[in-house]
Amino acid sequence: MPDAKMRNPYYQGPVSDHFDGVQFFNPEGIEPLGFRELMRWQFGGGRFRWPKAVDSPFPPAKPAQRIDGEDLRVTMVGHASLLIQVAGLNILTDPVWSDRASPFSFAGPRRVSPPGIRFEELPPIDIVLVSHNHYDHLDIRTLKRLFEEHGPHFITPLGNDTIIHRAIPEAKVSDMDWGDRLSYWDGVTIDAEPCHHWSARGTRDRRMALWAAFVISTPAGKIYHVGDTGFHEGINYKAAREKHGGFRLAILPFGAYEPRWFMKGQHQNPEEAVAGMELCNAAHVAGHHFATFQLTNEAIDAPVAALQQALSARGIEPGRFRPLRAGEVFDVPVA
Repeated sequence: MPDAKMRNPYYQGPVSDHFDGVQFFNPEGIEPLGFRELMRWQFGGGRFRWPKAVDSPFPPAKPAQRIDGEDLRVTMVGHASLLIQVAGLNILTDPVWSDRASPFSFAGPRRVSPPGIRFEELPPIDIVLVSHNHYDHLDIRTLKRLFEEHGPHFITPLGNDTIIHRAIPEAKVSDMDWGDRLSYWDGVTIDAEPCHHWSARGTRDRRMALWAAFVISTPAGKIYHVGDTGFHEGINYKAAREKHGGFRLAILPFGAYEPRWFMKGQHQNPEEAVAGMELCNAAHVAGHHFATFQLTNEAIDAPVAALQQALSARGIEPGRFRPLRAGEVFDVPVA
């Protein structure tokens, strides 16, 4: 039962199988660990030092204005920010162009690789998907710039709409619960689906806005975008396959996973991401959530090395799971 003294500043709605009236939760899942465990991690050592700056092997991309027909193109900006171009629509996921994934401009995780698309080079942006409210996924400074320059339709799970509207009152924002569907666009629908994560912008709003994955169904195929997730025994991947049948492309996180005792419930590792690829029946994967902001202990090159091992162990051709670097363009084959 929720604490009677607690109040949710973002969302008021009926109790459900993942909302207790104040906080959201993962059914039969793992709650994020608390302050004591956080301090144990932070002062426990074992953190690899990242370089202050890393050059991507790809130059900044200059995207086409639109992509139509059977074509599906994904361009990596960095971390969980990707440009999806499909069915004449330009869609950004969890856009962060700021130097830090933080509420502050002077402190917090700093990007080591510049954005793979210069903001001024963006094509007209129609839709912005925001998966949850952690600062490496919901960056108000970037969302304000996008609103001013492009006026997109923001789509986000319950409660995050309040955060966006407080900063950008005139923005068009649709909030979604798990299982909801939007169909504003000809031949394209967006579903919000469960993922295993949590949320917080500060110390008093823990799990008070929902987190979600998105399924984009288009005439060119289905796309499954997961911003952040723990593996959760593959439950959500299996459910996505049962509901949607499979995907031409899955956009999956595979970084920020060490130490496992602290991160296991919230961030899957490369081996789990490959297992998720198979469980959700994805023909191809764009891998993200690595080599941009140091959030956890592993070395900057560890996720890609571990991913290669996991793919080899399962006999999966490496080109099917692409760990995208900033500026890299992935023209997804027709499944």
